[in-house]
Amino acid sequence: MRIAQVAPLYECVPPKLYGGTERVVAYLTDELVRQGHDVTLFSSGDSTTLAHHVPVGETAVRLDSSCIDPLARHILLLEKVFARAKEFDVLHFHIDYLHFPMSRRHAVPNLTTLHGRLDIPDLVPIYDEYPEMPVVSISDAQRVPLPHLNWLGTVHHGLPGGLYRLGSGSGGYLAFLGRLSPEKRPDRAIRIAERAGVKLLIAAKVDRADRTYFEECIRPMLRSPWVEFIGEIGEGEKNEFLGNAKALLFPIDWPEPFGLVMVEAMGSGTATIAFDCGSVREIIDEGVTGFIVNSEEEAVEAVGRVDSLDRMLCRRQFERRFTVEQMAGAYALQYARLLHHIPTKPRLTNKDERAA
Repeated sequence: MRIAQVAPLYECVPPKLYGGTERVVAYLTDELVRQGHDVTLFSSGDSTTLAHHVPVGETAVRLDSSCIDPLARHILLLEKVFARAKEFDVLHFHIDYLHFPMSRRHAVPNLTTLHGRLDIPDLVPIYDEYPEMPVVSISDAQRVPLPHLNWLGTVHHGLPGGLYRLGSGSGGYLAFLGRLSPEKRPDRAIRIAERAGVKLLIAAKVDRADRTYFEECIRPMLRSPWVEFIGEIGEGEKNEFLGNAKALLFPIDWPEPFGLVMVEAMGSGTATIAFDCGSVREIIDEGVTGFIVNSEEEAVEAVGRVDSLDRMLCRRQFERRFTVEQMAGAYALQYARLLHHIPTKPRLTNKDERAA
């Protein structure tokens, strides 16, 4: 198939540091090429890919201090995509709803992976206006606020098998990896570590929007002797960081659409202690790849039990459920259904899928 992958421009593909969506687009694009598809990637100019590349701007928005209006670049991105739309069998968008007005006016099969949260009131009239747009969820939980959309299916994220290797957990610390934002609840992670008496290493970025939260709420907590703040780390540093950890703390307080870091930890053989929000129950196998908790007290208790989990079994669950080959194959099936107008099957529950 001739496939266009359309990435957001905030990070390059793959991102140099933090960037979940762009990372998934990178893995998916390269794996589709390996599987024999003719793929073109539309992304920032500093991206690297096995596919044909159409650059938009010289560098990703977040790392370009000269970029004042990111929307302007995304409008240019759309112009480049639709100028060549007839060259492709399918257009695969990863930019939320931005392309909907143009997709409605071009008779080219398209689908959109929705990577973000959908429990935002402003989204309702947008999706009500474009009910025909085919969309893919990254977890079943993500669909809950908008169950009536034209869902083609759910495709969980996948990672290259060789990207992470089994770690020993020899560092003995707890890990927090991601963004320092209110919904990620790093404050919970710090309190859990303190109460458990286990060192917490925080490898995280601070977005501009979260700077006040960081300065007022989190920075004072970093004085704790149980906490070490490392800062933002890149892809090449993640395996060692996660693989040497006793466990990953994922103390979220929002409807997480997926939570790629849980899979990254799984690939390293490191269990996750996660709060029961959003997609967590779809990703974590209780007592195998981690523990699902509902309070800080339960999390502290789980820290005491995490050494009982088998790191090799944790890694094997990653290989069974979350590889890039599985992700690319699932998307190829969605492309085929879209092109041949094959009705989608009712979505199985997580329990049904694992029993199959």
